[in-house]
Amino acid sequence: MEFVDHVNSLIRNDGFLSPSIPVFIARSPGRLDLMGGNDDYTGGLVFESTIREATYAAAQLRTDQLIVLKNQTASEAGWQGDVITTFAELHDESSVRTYINSSPSIRWTAYVLGTLYYLRKKFPEQIHSGIQIYTESTVPLNRGVSSSAAIEVSVMKAAAAAYGLDLKGIELALACQWVENVIAESACGIMDQIAVVAGKEGCILPLVCQPCLPEPLIQLPGELQIWGIDSGVSHEVSGIEYEAARAAAFMGYKMICDLEQIAVTVDDRSEIERYTDQHWDGYLANLSFSVFHEKYEGKLPVTMNRSEFLSGHSFHVDPYTPLKDGVIYSIRANTKYAVEENYRVQLFSELSRGASLISSKRAFKMMGELMYQSHYSYTECGLGAKATDYLVSLLRVEGIRHGIYGAKITGGGAGGTVAILAEKSASEVVHRVFDLYAQSGMGDPYLFEGSSDGADTFGILKINE
Repeated sequence: MEFVDHVNSLIRNDGFLSPSIPVFIARSPGRLDLMGGNDDYTGGLVFESTIREATYAAAQLRTDQLIVLKNQTASEAGWQGDVITTFAELHDESSVRTYINSSPSIRWTAYVLGTLYYLRKKFPEQIHSGIQIYTESTVPLNRGVSSSAAIEVSVMKAAAAAYGLDLKGIELALACQWVENVIAESACGIMDQIAVVAGKEGCILPLVCQPCLPEPLIQLPGELQIWGIDSGVSHEVSGIEYEAARAAAFMGYKMICDLEQIAVTVDDRSEIERYTDQHWDGYLANLSFSVFHEKYEGKLPVTMNRSEFLSGHSFHVDPYTPLKDGVIYSIRANTKYAVEENYRVQLFSELSRGASLISSKRAFKMMGELMYQSHYSYTECGLGAKATDYLVSLLRVEGIRHGIYGAKITGGGAGGTVAILAEKSASEVVHRVFDLYAQSGMGDPYLFEGSSDGADTFGILKINE
């Protein structure tokens, strides 16, 4: 309602929004990656929760061809929050990327102008006028809780509604992933977008990322709660650590295919460019861990550079992480992670389903152990961080006797947020760990508590009719 009050103020006092044209409001929360956060691009199972913090977008059609943006959060961050352009200026993918990269202060518009470009490209007959969009967000930026997906989804859903389109579910998530991959040029998988679209308060969303197969939501057992502590150390999906880890997994996949003389080809079924094969369909997650350990792990190099790989394997099979000179890629660890993490998340998922029906402390402890295993495997992949390691160590020590079952770094790693699985009665301990970390000086932390409904459950709020 606070956002609605701001929108009404823009109508009555500011003049940004017209009093005679409907305004369409959408809301998308951030997400907390409980398990599997770095194996979505290799087709693994992921386990996602929403957070209370969210991005709100209000869209209103114009009578001209202008695109007018006002982003209160961007302005408060010191960026250029007011932007005006036209669809004519954004006539193809290249022109959109050129525009958003013309100044660091408008780089955030990739997630807004990219969605508008996508809608115009996909639905040219319905989109024949300009639009103005007002956004606000409480999702912390670059902290591994999908601030980018939250703005993409909220803007895409609100703008689509203004144009008379009903985008939802997998279609909405895939559209927003396309924006992030192609326009923002960030090599993310699908988990962020579908989590903030389809999540629900108090539930966990299991998702098989092949490319987007949501499974039935799992109700969190009544005595458990999920927290997140943002370490204050920035995480970026476009950062070199994440890109190198992702690229290394695809390099390992190509090596395994070459060992078996399996052809890898472009998948012409997918709007988001990817490669496939006839045995594993392009997904490392379809390779069992036991087979990987028996047949392939020892044959993969520990590390390799770009020229060494291309000389022996012809081409790289991930369009979104071009191989770079001067980077040493950890092939074995990242390929192993993709296969092993999928196995861990499947165990975690089945334990969660059982525990949601019959409470079991043994199951809770096993789930927590899987989280700790997942956390430390990030370090092997080059995605660990001192700050998040320290947070996890504090939670281990403080939580042994106080109902904290597990903790792990989330999303792409290399900083960001730690997810915590604990009993509700452990709230005091979680807050004590938060305070201890804050006193360490390693970062300015933020505590995530509770969840909220995803964009589809919130729907569209229409005002000013």
